[in-house]
Amino acid sequence: MRILVTGGAGFIGSHLLERLLAAGHMVAILDDFNDFYDPRIKHANIAGFAKDVAVHRVDLRDDTSVRNLFHREKFEVIVHLAARAGVRPSIQHPQLYYDTNVTGTLHLLEAARVTGVKKFIFASSSSVYGASKIVPFSEDQHLTQTLSPYAATKIAGEFLCSTYSHLYQLRVVALRYFTVYGPRQRPDLAIHQFTRRIQAGQPIEQFGDGTTRRDYTYIDDVIQGTMAALQYEGPRFDIFNLGESETIRLKDLIVAIENALGKKAKINQLPEQPGDMPLTCADISKARKLLGYNPTTKFGQGLSKFVDWFLKPTK
Repeated sequence: MRILVTGGAGFIGSHLLERLLAAGHMVAILDDFNDFYDPRIKHANIAGFAKDVAVHRVDLRDDTSVRNLFHREKFEVIVHLAARAGVRPSIQHPQLYYDTNVTGTLHLLEAARVTGVKKFIFASSSSVYGASKIVPFSEDQHLTQTLSPYAATKIAGEFLCSTYSHLYQLRVVALRYFTVYGPRQRPDLAIHQFTRRIQAGQPIEQFGDGTTRRDYTYIDDVIQGTMAALQYEGPRFDIFNLGESETIRLKDLIVAIENALGKKAKINQLPEQPGDMPLTCADISKARKLLGYNPTTKFGQGLSKFVDWFLKPTK
């Protein structure tokens, strides 16, 4: 298949690119290489296979550039991973998040419609569940409130996808990712940030009392589920949780990183942050049944793999 991966130079995108190329697909990347974090990291992510893929430097907010690319390349499948990510920065820059994550998704869906794309995979987020009292989170829950502009843009993206699927018979699968980690993880995310600062002897910032819990999902498991979504032929629009279905407390995450590095953390405890979810936990029974999703990497094993990668002289 001719597949476009938006955000393909990022953490999840670069891992997916490797798997798609190994499976024999023709793959292209759309990425704007913005300065949310050092663009050199993204270039390094794809350095090993850049010669095998076309890299299109396009900003999703630029409707004309998106349309021109789609008319020129005639993609069969879109895997839409690109987004402005992160809960806390979205509170500071809500317009940027809306323009990129909502309007940008609309531009992709329109381009997909007019050029006859067959399938659209949308990367959503566990953040859409807000402060849900029903745990674990299930795809059939009625969602009424999000806690951050980032989360709001992700649920808006899901609704745009479902609308285009209904009106134009576009086959869409929305994947709600739960705190993905592993080699190449973005430097702003907790596991990477804590590891870097503890290793350097710098203090880490712990928001709240350390009892917030996250469903950490190893990158290989998320990629397995995403690859399965490419083959899914169920309802024309569907949603799946891709998580581990186990939770780790923030204070236990810090201890696990300390143990992996053999160093103690210097902790600067701060008040809880607005927009942060107290808990994420995925019900993955639907993905198991319909996608054959089968996460196999337990947190301790996955964290060891991440730390091994982090400690290599060249990452």
